[in-house]
Amino acid sequence: MAVNSMDYSGKNTVLDVIRKERERFYEIIDDPKNWNVQTRCTEWEVRDMVGHMIDVTEGYLKRWDKARKGEPIDTAGLLVMSDQLNQKAQSFRTEDREAAIRRLKTASDKMMDIFDRLTPEEWSGFMVTHPFMGPLPTLFYTGFHVMDYGVHTWDMQWGMGEKNARLDERTAGVLVPYMFVLMQSTVDQESVEGIDAEVGVIVDGEWGGKWRMKIKDGALTYTPDENLDDVDATFHFKNASDFVLTTFQRFPGGETSGDPGVIDQVRRMFFRI
Repeated sequence: MAVNSMDYSGKNTVLDVIRKERERFYEIIDDPKNWNVQTRCTEWEVRDMVGHMIDVTEGYLKRWDKARKGEPIDTAGLLVMSDQLNQKAQSFRTEDREAAIRRLKTASDKMMDIFDRLTPEEWSGFMVTHPFMGPLPTLFYTGFHVMDYGVHTWDMQWGMGEKNARLDERTAGVLVPYMFVLMQSTVDQESVEGIDAEVGVIVDGEWGGKWRMKIKDGALTYTPDENLDDVDATFHFKNASDFVLTTFQRFPGGETSGDPGVIDQVRRMFFRI
């Protein structure tokens, strides 16, 4: 059953998704033969996925503690996110495999305990400064965990030969609303220069819907809209998984119609994180 993953009412579903995706992630990293498998992320092997998750999880825990204490903390901006995350993930290559996995699982258990205890007020009202996105309500951190454990498990499966795998329907479904925030936050200003267009996004399935995206003056805005007859182009995804993986630039999914120029521009208008 579809829930609003950004509302506190969807908390239990979101946390259940995190635990199930984390279990699948652990199944892969716990097998020594997978440690050096090249993943869909061109710079990362499976061991680097573990390094990445240590980095972000321990980082969230430290920032959570500072937020509780009311201490100021810096943020670097999204443009440097990809390079910095890559450097930090690879920095763990010198760590013993079993020690690295143990370190990740310890940090993850602490993070999940915090998520479990989130109150309705904290879900949307307690702000924790993200290292690249600035102050965000805690609901985004549960979303980030679904992204990390869900999409990166897919990345590892891809590297192990499952080229046509899909994200679980619930996993992709709870991420759908976050994908519009992700697109909005990663607009490449050079690529969108001069664009003034409206684009329809259709996602089939229980977790899907229809949205109108407006691209103008270097910014992207979006709103649910059942009538997309007058848009310049339409991207139609047959399932939530294809929409999420396309937004993460794993492949150019979706059936398209409308202005070929607008379609091409939209395909190229986001920078990687």
